[in-house]
Amino acid sequence: MKLTRKLVLARAKASDLESVKKLNCWCVFCSSLTLISIFVEIPNIEVLTLSANQISSLEHISSCQQLSELYLRRNKIPSLSELKHLQQLSRLKVLWLAENPCCDADPHRYRMTVIRNLPGLHKLDNQVVTEEELTQALKEGEELVSPPGPAPTSSTNGLTEADSEADPLNYSMEETNKIRAQLGMKLLPRDKFPSLSSPRETGDAPKRKVRTHTLEAVLLLMKDLDVEELKIVQSVTESKLRSRSRRREREKSPICS
Repeated sequence: MKLTRKLVLARAKASDLESVKKLNCWCVFCSSLTLISIFVEIPNIEVLTLSANQISSLEHISSCQQLSELYLRRNKIPSLSELKHLQQLSRLKVLWLAENPCCDADPHRYRMTVIRNLPGLHKLDNQVVTEEELTQALKEGEELVSPPGPAPTSSTNGLTEADSEADPLNYSMEETNKIRAQLGMKLLPRDKFPSLSSPRETGDAPKRKVRTHTLEAVLLLMKDLDVEELKIVQSVTESKLRSRSRRREREKSPICS
């Protein structure tokens, strides 16, 4: 099950995603929550409870830079390598990860490895992290490697698999699949892209090529989005327009000496 904008706003009793500071999705959806890409649109969340679900990747939580408490007990996280996505969350102090597949190994080694890679934690699995443990973890914990990239998902937003992969092909594979992954959609295989470039790219500067590919990929995906996903696109677009408008106004304003 995919966590959507509508579900988040209903649970948080909020009017927009940017105002969401706390969210509790513990066992709310009968332990069926798997896709959490919505968190790239919730940058200000501070306390997040996702325990007792079916989550296997923490990739999208890396966008939650204000996060201080994260509860993930009893999910499907396969490897401690997923913690690499949390290493840039400087405010994270509380993590509950117990009862995940990645915790089934030696309990001592598991705890030492988590503390070594997330040394800012004050509490792990409801137990305080001591100074002695932190020193010990630097010696005994394992340094994690980055997890593999996201696997293709089966979500096609109501379309059949054949329909979802029958998109025009003269666009950048990397740009298109990056956006599809962020939206929880199935990635398109390389053989669906007979060409990785468009004739329009000839002679363009590299930066302009990237912008062109990105815009084309976004427009390409519009027909695959449902109402809630289109609202997300609208919200993000309006936010960026307001930000750029304010920046433009500041640049036009005379500098006071």
